[in-house]
Amino acid sequence: MEFDIFFSISQTPDHNGFTPSESEMFSNYFEQLQAADKLGFGVAWIAQAHLSTETQQMNTSPVVPHWKGEVGLCTDFCQLALESFRRTNRIDVGSAVVSILAGGGPIALAERIANTVQYLSFIDDTRKLHVGFSAGRFEFMAKPYGIVPRNEIEKASWPALRGQIFMEASEIFLRLLRGDTLKSDDVRNTVLSRDNFRSDEDWHNVQKVAGEELDSYEIEKRYNFEEISIVPKDWPRNRLELVAGTHDPNAQKFVNQFLPVKVFNLSITSPEIIDSTHERMKQVYHEAGGDWERRDMPRTTFVFLNAEQGLTPEQQSEAAKQEAMLALGEYWKALEGTLDPSKVERAANNALIGNPAEVAAQVRERFHKDDRLMCWFDFFNHDNKRVIRNMEAWWSEVVPLLE
Repeated sequence: MEFDIFFSISQTPDHNGFTPSESEMFSNYFEQLQAADKLGFGVAWIAQAHLSTETQQMNTSPVVPHWKGEVGLCTDFCQLALESFRRTNRIDVGSAVVSILAGGGPIALAERIANTVQYLSFIDDTRKLHVGFSAGRFEFMAKPYGIVPRNEIEKASWPALRGQIFMEASEIFLRLLRGDTLKSDDVRNTVLSRDNFRSDEDWHNVQKVAGEELDSYEIEKRYNFEEISIVPKDWPRNRLELVAGTHDPNAQKFVNQFLPVKVFNLSITSPEIIDSTHERMKQVYHEAGGDWERRDMPRTTFVFLNAEQGLTPEQQSEAAKQEAMLALGEYWKALEGTLDPSKVERAANNALIGNPAEVAAQVRERFHKDDRLMCWFDFFNHDNKRVIRNMEAWWSEVVPLLE
């Protein structure tokens, strides 16, 4: 089993109402990163976000109307990744995730990634950049970049169409990273049919808006350009690992037509879906990546570990449970404005909660021995020294029980 670490850098109030300044958030991140590097975590995964979450609450239809603070302060993963490499010696750095629909789109991102890997080669000659990419969870971050319905048919089909835009953008992004010269006419056409929709009713609504019942509708390309390629052209592509943040089996298969692309999955995903994803990826994973392994799908998990001195194991266990419930409760209130005990309970059932022995037992029960865990220690927790103590306890008290 391998262990990575996830950093959200979310400037949100904790359960005590404390919100650090932006500079404090980044200072805490760097201190925790350096601790993770010394302890032995494999990859430091950094969340990236765009635009102010608080400001979007002024929009006509805010996506997260109840969120207090900022969902993420890292708006340029590439810059933060290079600074993170400079401050560490062993750990790799990854994005979890960058949106290829925001921040200038797939062309701009391909250029930045190629340059970042090139610059990394001057800092370190062994470590890798891991780029997780997706359409982005929050639509308000991509709307200013033109990712909105352009007509009534697109409006009626938007939830399905947005996934197709991601595939169009992914092809451009991956082919440019591969070193291709291409024009938009070389990129897949987007054709919507019943298969793209969850229900007959959704598909019928599109036909109704179109005014005719066709088997399919071709959608105008989102990106239009003549021949392009990116520079630098000669950069160490073997130092780049790609990971798609999508649960769509068709998208997972599609992106692997171009380059080896791994996939993210969450600890809350059912074991059946986890296993079926592994079986599918064994068949579709790009041959240049070698054989598919379980470690190729990092799995996020909340870690509410209490190994504080002066407490009995029973007291540590109870304290960890209280900490988990408070953090998860704040999360659901931020997302939905109210506290839903049932959702908090379900989230708690999928988190790692307790004293070191309990957490180790939960890991053994829920995960395969060859899994790769992306441990999230700073979830709604701004106590920097405590977060680092939890990271240290993971390696000194939990990991030995797993070996």
